[in-house]
Amino acid sequence: MSHSPSSLRTRRLGGYSLVELLIALLIALFLIGGLLTIVQSMRNTFYAQSSLAQLEDGERLAMIMMTDVIQDAGYFPNPTTNSIDVALPQDGSIQAGQAIYGSSGAGAPGDSFSVRFQTMSGDTINNCTGGTNTTGANHTYTNTFSVDADGNLDCTLSVDGAAQAPVALVSGVENLQVWYGVRTNASVADNNVDTYLTAAQMQTQYWLNITAVKIRITFTNPLAAQDPSQPTTKYIESVVGVMSRTGVTT
Repeated sequence: MSHSPSSLRTRRLGGYSLVELLIALLIALFLIGGLLTIVQSMRNTFYAQSSLAQLEDGERLAMIMMTDVIQDAGYFPNPTTNSIDVALPQDGSIQAGQAIYGSSGAGAPGDSFSVRFQTMSGDTINNCTGGTNTTGANHTYTNTFSVDADGNLDCTLSVDGAAQAPVALVSGVENLQVWYGVRTNASVADNNVDTYLTAAQMQTQYWLNITAVKIRITFTNPLAAQDPSQPTTKYIESVVGVMSRTGVTT
């Protein structure tokens, strides 16, 4: 049985069959799924890079602030007319002339430590908040670093004994550990470090004999939430010399 040309044209204009539509829909879903996978992968990569950049920025800022302050421990102006015992007077159990002191934590968030120095107006010595003395008079600064319950590395600044509110320097910190480099051999007449001690291990005479401070800051690893193979924390460690003890002056 033959078909007329008009009948063939009618069949051709009838559109796609249900099977053809289902195949086209399946292909479209496959392509959309692949596109969504690519988009999600790009989002994860962007988040990881952004989080890593924030972590590195936090590490750099924390170390820069702590290094600047530690290096200036025991500084005081006009050493020809002033003395360190007068510039840094006794304060309770803190000895006259003692530039650094601290305490050992039993666990997270770890240790805390303080650095003292005296500055004069315009000498550009930075305290732990990034400020300098511009008042026209000498002031004694106590810079205390610690980690609070919210995971912030805090600086608490005290000026001439008057404490200010803590300032959060960086976030995402889990622990702070501090070791003090001292010379324990009293028969050696130099400032070389022969051991590093925690605050709990320090004897009274060692607090006047600190040449370097080793600090370790442990941060929460933001990449661990997305990659179980990543460690949950990362730490940065540095040894900072005290300029007045290592023969360098500011």
